[in-house]
Amino acid sequence: MNITITGGTGFLGGHLIRHLVRRNQFPTVIARGVSKNADLIRRIPNINFMPIPLTDDSKLFHAFRNCEAVAHLAGINHESGNSSFKEVHVEATARILHAARKAGIKKILYVSYLKARPRCLSAYHESKWEAEELIAKSGMDYTILKPAMIYGPGDQMITQIARALDTTPFFSPVSSFGIIEPGLRPVAVQDVVKIMAASLLEARLSKKTVAVLGPERLTLSQIVRRIARVKGKLALMLPMPVLAHLLLAGANEAAGSPGFLPTKAQVRMLAEGMDEVPAGCDELPEDLEPELFLTDDLIKEALI
Repeated sequence: MNITITGGTGFLGGHLIRHLVRRNQFPTVIARGVSKNADLIRRIPNINFMPIPLTDDSKLFHAFRNCEAVAHLAGINHESGNSSFKEVHVEATARILHAARKAGIKKILYVSYLKARPRCLSAYHESKWEAEELIAKSGMDYTILKPAMIYGPGDQMITQIARALDTTPFFSPVSSFGIIEPGLRPVAVQDVVKIMAASLLEARLSKKTVAVLGPERLTLSQIVRRIARVKGKLALMLPMPVLAHLLLAGANEAAGSPGFLPTKAQVRMLAEGMDEVPAGCDELPEDLEPELFLTDDLIKEALI
């Protein structure tokens, strides 16, 4: 099956590409092609790598010709320079849908975010929601996945926490009033890719919008302590209120230094919690329900 992947050099895209190749597929990968990850992805056998900006309509159409499905994974978690949430999540999605329909593609898979929704005073959440709406109203067959925090090799969750622990034993979880930590249900990338492959290769989850949550409810403090145990590090929790985290994240983004601090969008996600299925989502079939727990072995795998 001919599948084109946007955002193929990202964390999730890289895992999907490798999974498809292991299943004897020959995916086309669309990305800007200017990152270290792009060089690694180019070396994967049996893929067609096309360095195309999502603003080039004619090249997108060319990439989509003879293609049967699109996995649209391009996205950002903070705005910088000319990359705004509106441009990357909404305008690029509109271009991709136009090119895909023109090329005769029937199926699109989109990865949104668990709590993406309108009118919530978060440009990240609202732009992801707008992209969902464009896709659902496109006339194409679609699957929209709304995952919680995804972890695995090359992720941000375990990697950021590990980097922070290498710097200091003190960790400041996002909390309400500096006391109560929201619940999280992190999901392993292997479970997410399994769902994506079922949609793309087996024609499942047709015209469905599904939440993707891990099987275990944890707080961020519990996650940090597990990672610290695996690394043999000390972890001392100093919870901070949401406003303090937002101020730090804003200053960090303005300085252009991502470091290991969460972005403003990530702070908002953590503050809201990620442990409940939003209203309006379809149910995942039992055989596609995520089943991997955040074990020491999976943490070690992500730290390699």
